[in-house]
Amino acid sequence: MGKDILNIVIGGPAGEGLVTVGALLARALVRSGYAIVVTQSYHSRIRGGHNTFAIRTSTKDTIFAPQEPIDLLMPFDEHTIVLHAKDVVRGGVILADEACAVASDTVVKIPFKALAADGFFNIAALGIMASVIGLEKAVAVATLHDLFDAKHHDVAAENKAVLSRAYEWAQENVSAETIRLNAPEHAYSRLMMHGNEAIALGALSAGVKFCSFYPMTPATSIMLALAAQANDMGIIVEQAEDEIAAINMAVGASFAGAPSMVATSGGGFALMVEGVSLAAMTETPLVIVVAQRPGPATGLPTRTEQGDLELVLHAGHGEFPRAIYAPGTPEECFYLTRRAFESAQQFQGPMFVLTDQFLADSYRAVLPFDLEKLPSFIPVLPSVDPGADYRRYLLTENGISPRLVPGVSRHLVVADSDEHTDDGHLTEDLCVRKQMVEKRLGKGEGMKESTIPPEFIGDENPDLLFVSWGSTKGAVRETVAALQQHGASCASLHFSQVWPLNEDQCLKILTNAGEVVCVEGNATGQFARLLRRETGFAIKKRIARYDGLPITPASIMEQLPGSS
Repeated sequence: MGKDILNIVIGGPAGEGLVTVGALLARALVRSGYAIVVTQSYHSRIRGGHNTFAIRTSTKDTIFAPQEPIDLLMPFDEHTIVLHAKDVVRGGVILADEACAVASDTVVKIPFKALAADGFFNIAALGIMASVIGLEKAVAVATLHDLFDAKHHDVAAENKAVLSRAYEWAQENVSAETIRLNAPEHAYSRLMMHGNEAIALGALSAGVKFCSFYPMTPATSIMLALAAQANDMGIIVEQAEDEIAAINMAVGASFAGAPSMVATSGGGFALMVEGVSLAAMTETPLVIVVAQRPGPATGLPTRTEQGDLELVLHAGHGEFPRAIYAPGTPEECFYLTRRAFESAQQFQGPMFVLTDQFLADSYRAVLPFDLEKLPSFIPVLPSVDPGADYRRYLLTENGISPRLVPGVSRHLVVADSDEHTDDGHLTEDLCVRKQMVEKRLGKGEGMKESTIPPEFIGDENPDLLFVSWGSTKGAVRETVAALQQHGASCASLHFSQVWPLNEDQCLKILTNAGEVVCVEGNATGQFARLLRRETGFAIKKRIARYDGLPITPASIMEQLPGSS
């Protein structure tokens, strides 16, 4: 009897190719019809340190989060065995090199030197794992071919030979039915992508034309994904000299009519804050992606956390409206990034996508996006002449004024970082100042009316209600399902937009629940505090994680009130 859910962990030092192998195995699983949740853990260095690439896979679409127990451990060094052997479940397997000194019934010794020449150890590891868990060799070979053949003809043939030898050796010498996967429930075609790739695709779908950044983990791969498509899609991706330059470039490009985006992490965003206020004062559309990692300062640059909600909510001097989207899946990364571009253009100001390292690096099996069903969206303003009297900051009922791009009409388009009159010129008239503040804040009402409602899943009026936001979505969803299987009355209320909050969308659900617990990846309960401020509802019980690791169903259960 095979398994329906399997947790595979590949561990070892950076620079040994474990990420390449992990990504290849994950892709082969997706192509075979399996669901996956990938968790990457790595140190902030080029080589060395202890890294892991964990693939949780399932025959059904019922997994949404990582897990701690390991079914199959592939160590690239003995240190990995020392660290993770305790997490290997009964019936689990450690596939170690025959030179490994660790002796255990769990360890299967592999003659890697006989199977692969120097430099091909990782490909042999791929062949062994593919064979042991029951993947067809043809799928593994095709996945390897797609990665290497086009760019690395010199090693492609040897890669295939090594993979075949390792696969066949495992077929003859390893009998491990306890870690063999059953056939997948569905065999439909899906894409493998992580959150950052989905953000990049969402931006492309919205017509992004200019992207600027200064490299900062874990946001950099968003811009690398966009840069790879720059020529085909007609966009400019600019690596600036620093974050201050990056956001000001983007504001300038947007002012000139190019839908623009910047991507950074907390420390980089701290340098961008003045540019956020500039976009707000000039009423210039801009999308800002903040991929969270633990702080303060450099903190843990390659780990995950949800510690920057209040930073993003209050960033920028002065008072002005904004929207903050917090995706919980790669699919939401795509759709909410597009939504951020739509909001930026509609309300003419800075909008935010708040993600984190876990979601940024977490590969999933994603159904192809149905682009035909996306709502119509024109990313570039039409060249419409408003007539003889053009006033950029005209006072309107909803706060949204006519916007022209410089050079597309006979009108002079004026921008000023100082307070200004309705035609854009600097003023110190205090009556005008009051009008302009109220005009800008008036757009916040429109944002609030268009807030995405939180997603409710579970029993009506539950005894236990979990409140979550962003990347904690999957862990909470699995926890609710597990508790329901044991007869508990429970549900989840998940927020994919964390600002503005509309109490009409959530207050009744909160008040009708028995016990409410907020789950978030920070030490101080930032979202619970924000929810209380906006709705008056106080969540007294929290489940928090702030050690740099993602929230999992097990970590929720350990902290659940009343659990032993």
